[in-house]
Amino acid sequence: MMFESMIEEWFDNGNDSNENFIEAMLVGDLYAMNSYMNDIALDTFSSVDVAGREESRIRPENFYHGFVLGLMVDKRDDYIIKSNKESGFGRYDVIMVPKNIENSKLPALILEFKVINSSIEKSLEETVQAALKQIKEKKYDTELLKAGVKKERIRHYGFAFEGKRVLIGGE
Repeated sequence: MMFESMIEEWFDNGNDSNENFIEAMLVGDLYAMNSYMNDIALDTFSSVDVAGREESRIRPENFYHGFVLGLMVDKRDDYIIKSNKESGFGRYDVIMVPKNIENSKLPALILEFKVINSSIEKSLEETVQAALKQIKEKKYDTELLKAGVKKERIRHYGFAFEGKRVLIGGE
């Protein structure tokens, strides 16, 4: 019940800002994306929500993954939204494919979420770069390219998390 009311609060109280986050993502406005995510994380999330021990980064990653996925549902009319599917040599976290690829000016999006691994990365910036590198190395674009999306219409976003701190980078 508490979890349910927390989710409702996120999406009911900030629908305009939720939409602004998605629009920022569609146009590549990293500043607006980072502002939104950090404000929400700081003001709304509990440290318990985003907590995870170093050896178990999956729980906070799944939390953020689910939150961002929830923000995207309003775009179902324009996009096919997929989560944790295989493409290329791995499994992406989230992908948004325009429904009308041939006539759409909308970008396709690939999102990769990572919690900082302090034994490998020294900063959120390094974690973002690791996420973006994974998208390239695992060739997550494969599904989109086969569907007819032009390479220049594909945006990559790496999301890095450390507790309530978030950094988003893109290519």
